[in-house]
Amino acid sequence: MDCDVLVIGAGIHGAGVAQAAAAAGYRTLLLEQYAQPAAGSSSRSSKLVHGGLRYLESAQFRLVRECLVERERLLHNAPHLVTLTPFHIPVYRHTRRRAWQIRLGLSLYALLGGKGFQQLPVSAWPGLDGLRTDNLDAVFRYYDAQTDDAQLTRAVLASATMLGAEIRYQCRVERVVCDTDQCSVACQGNDTGGEISTRVLVNAAGPWVNRVLERTEPLARSLEIDLVQGAHLVIPGRLSQGMYYLEAPQDGRAVFVMPWKDHILLGTTESLFTGNPEEVRPLDSETSYLLEVYNHYFAQTLAAAQVIDAFAGLRVLPRTDHAAFHRSRDTLLHVDRDHCPQVLSIYGGKLTSYRATAEKVIRQLAPWLPSRQRQADTRTLRLP
Repeated sequence: MDCDVLVIGAGIHGAGVAQAAAAAGYRTLLLEQYAQPAAGSSSRSSKLVHGGLRYLESAQFRLVRECLVERERLLHNAPHLVTLTPFHIPVYRHTRRRAWQIRLGLSLYALLGGKGFQQLPVSAWPGLDGLRTDNLDAVFRYYDAQTDDAQLTRAVLASATMLGAEIRYQCRVERVVCDTDQCSVACQGNDTGGEISTRVLVNAAGPWVNRVLERTEPLARSLEIDLVQGAHLVIPGRLSQGMYYLEAPQDGRAVFVMPWKDHILLGTTESLFTGNPEEVRPLDSETSYLLEVYNHYFAQTLAAAQVIDAFAGLRVLPRTDHAAFHRSRDTLLHVDRDHCPQVLSIYGGKLTSYRATAEKVIRQLAPWLPSRQRQADTRTLRLP
């Protein structure tokens, strides 16, 4: 047997599972199809480590609480990677959510583990980075955190390696054959290849999750999903006061305006995606949508020609009749069989709660894995 736990995918969730498995003492191997980690969605997120204030509207209290707990752990274990940042929520006469609703939501957010909030006096409004003040009723400030998602993923992988995990890049999984005792994984790459045997396999392939399951024998059951595209724009400018949490005038969605590497990051959208995940690109309609939001709220007016950069990532959401904005963000852990599972697939997931998700994965698989000596506790493990 080559390893106890084989992980497919070097995004944040694959990195988290590799770290958790190695910390638990298991012989761990991670395979990544690209030449570097976080080459997919884990480098194309909104860069936020947060509880998810907007999830309170759909009563996802457990998810918000879990994310806030994990945010605090990251602030403690990776202060060089995760920074607490002020967020501002402006309330105008025309916005759908009134000041009393924002105050109620922030109060609940604080009770669940947030850092508290305040309502800014009118005298502070002119200093808010050119935010329009005509018809402005109130501005609230609260705190969440920001990170470089790709850098965080690399740090988690470095931690996994220090605990004994092995990582192989440019290794694409071609076939998975499972029998009663093990799974045999055939992979192909520039410098690597051949058959690898493992007790259990964790499918953390993100948007490719069902593609991996299609290559398993016997054919593993999968979930029906939608891939939802989220686009971001990098635009010129500087923000001195932190971030802005805005209500899109077009449809009421949440849009963030954030400082990012001496520029401004603007996002995100939610558009259904079909096709090859490798080919995801921001749409012209998404660029127009985001610029319309920015120009609606800020005095500086920008055109598409001024966009410095743009990128898009994919969320994995359960297929329902609801719009993407209103669907549950809970992470689903799906096994090939209820008794003695050999293949566990991660559907969805949030950057903030990657560690908690990884712990759940290992806890669910532990009864079917050999007894090993624990190496570390990821709840308190500092990231390099």
